[in-house]
Amino acid sequence: MQSLQDAVDEVAERTGLSGVVRVDRAGVTELARAYGDADRAHGLPNTLETQFAIASGSKTLTALAVMSLVERGTLGLGTTARSLLGTDLPLIAGDVTVEHLLAHRSGIGDYIPDEADDYVLAVSAHTLATTEGFLPLLEGHATVSPAGERFAYNNGGYVVLALLAERASGLDFHELVRTLVCEPAGMVDTAFLRSDELPGRAALGYLSVEGLRTNVFHLPVLGNGDGGIFSTAADLRAFWEALLAGRIVSPESVAEMVRPRSDWPEESRRYGLGFHLGATDDAVWLEGNDTGVSFASLHQPSTAITYTVLSNVSGRAWPVVSVLNDQLGT
Repeated sequence: MQSLQDAVDEVAERTGLSGVVRVDRAGVTELARAYGDADRAHGLPNTLETQFAIASGSKTLTALAVMSLVERGTLGLGTTARSLLGTDLPLIAGDVTVEHLLAHRSGIGDYIPDEADDYVLAVSAHTLATTEGFLPLLEGHATVSPAGERFAYNNGGYVVLALLAERASGLDFHELVRTLVCEPAGMVDTAFLRSDELPGRAALGYLSVEGLRTNVFHLPVLGNGDGGIFSTAADLRAFWEALLAGRIVSPESVAEMVRPRSDWPEESRRYGLGFHLGATDDAVWLEGNDTGVSFASLHQPSTAITYTVLSNVSGRAWPVVSVLNDQLGT
């Protein structure tokens, strides 16, 4: 059997991985490798310190910020969306709660079409810089099913959560994630970054393995509750350590968030509150996939294995994730 490094190097070369792969076991780093370019036009390579967009991996940080507000009494899992939305988004039913939204069981309509692939936003990307700015994008989507009836992955629901968090706390959503999640976790290089002013360490997101076209017109200029935060492999390792140590929210809240709420047989997994869960084992992970972004970060308590795969090219993380799961037994 190939060594872990040889197996990852082989699939990275064969599939054109651009990104970073890190594997830790029981606190010891077994693999940390960077591949491809952060900026092709200027020939700037990805490094272990490069910041990558993690797309829907951001949902877990949103969920933790919301759960932190629940612990403070600012929100409750039973708080209804309607109690804070007022007359905004009138198609969201009156019985939809924070818990429904966290679990993707709200039944609300989504602003991203089913099976969307490299979609283009219905509004100009530059208008999406604040949570309130997403309201025109969230409006007009009819209820799909009664609240609590079934699981249906929903991006818009996590922007609604960001809106509820802002209105309940009186604080900007991005600030809430920074102060309630990133700072206590020691995630010093994790932040929502504007796509039109990325710092030098941030990787551009590319539409394909070759070429210079980026995702700048496909995604909001500043991400929100459902995606768009940037992070590093080291910060994701710090995240898992802080989460398990109860430094972000209490161990009791963590246990509630990783308790399976729904089966997701189409994806061979289950779902909790903001966390993806193994179908039959104790694996817990964050995952993101978007135009120019693919990402996964997994922790398996029974084996003490943590791995993170970050890529700045659409879909390139998944072959590596498959090899890691085979090699590590996760």
